[in-house]
Amino acid sequence: MSIVPSLLEYNRKFVEDKKYVQYMTDKFPEKKIVVLTCMDTRLSELLPKAMGLKNGDAKYIKNAGAVLTQPFGSAMRSILVAVYELGAREILVVGHHGCGMSEIDPERMKQRFLEHGIDPLTIQTLENSGIRMDKFFRGFNRPEEGVMHSVRMIRRHPLFPQSVPVHGFLMDPVTGLLEVVVEDYREET
Repeated sequence: MSIVPSLLEYNRKFVEDKKYVQYMTDKFPEKKIVVLTCMDTRLSELLPKAMGLKNGDAKYIKNAGAVLTQPFGSAMRSILVAVYELGAREILVVGHHGCGMSEIDPERMKQRFLEHGIDPLTIQTLENSGIRMDKFFRGFNRPEEGVMHSVRMIRRHPLFPQSVPVHGFLMDPVTGLLEVVVEDYREET
C-alpha cells in the first residue's frame, strides 16, 4: 500500500491547523550560506540542529555522499543560483562518518539494475554513449575524500566567484559533532 494517502491526510490537517506558520520565511537564506550535504536520513534534522540553523537560515542541497559528480549538473547549478540570485556568501560541504558512498560498487549497482528489470542493452547503450558508470557512481574510501572532491570542484568551477569561501566538514551522524576538513577564508571584493 502506498504512503501517499496518509501523507495527504496529515498534510490536510497540518494546513488546517496552521502549523506551517512557525516555518514561514522567504526564499533568501538568512545566514547567507549554502549547505551541500549527504542525503543520509540521520542528517535530516540532526545537521541543522547541530549547526544552530533554523528554517530559512540556509539553502540545503542533498545528494549521495555530498559528492558533486558533474561540474554542470543540477547540484552545482543550485549552488550557483544560490550565490548569484539568492545572496549566499559561503558554501559548506558537509560529509559524514559511516557514509554509504564509501561502500558503493559501480559493478554491484549495474547488477542491481539488471535484477530490477533494466534491459542490459540500456546499460550497454549508456556506456557506449560515454556514460561511465564507474564515474557516475563514484564513491570514496574515506569521507574526507568526498568532501574535498566537492570543495575542489566548487572552487575550480569557471562560473564560481573566487571571493566566496568554500568550507568542508565531516559530521558524526550520531552525536552531530563537526570536524573541519578545510576552512576557506576569502575576502569579498
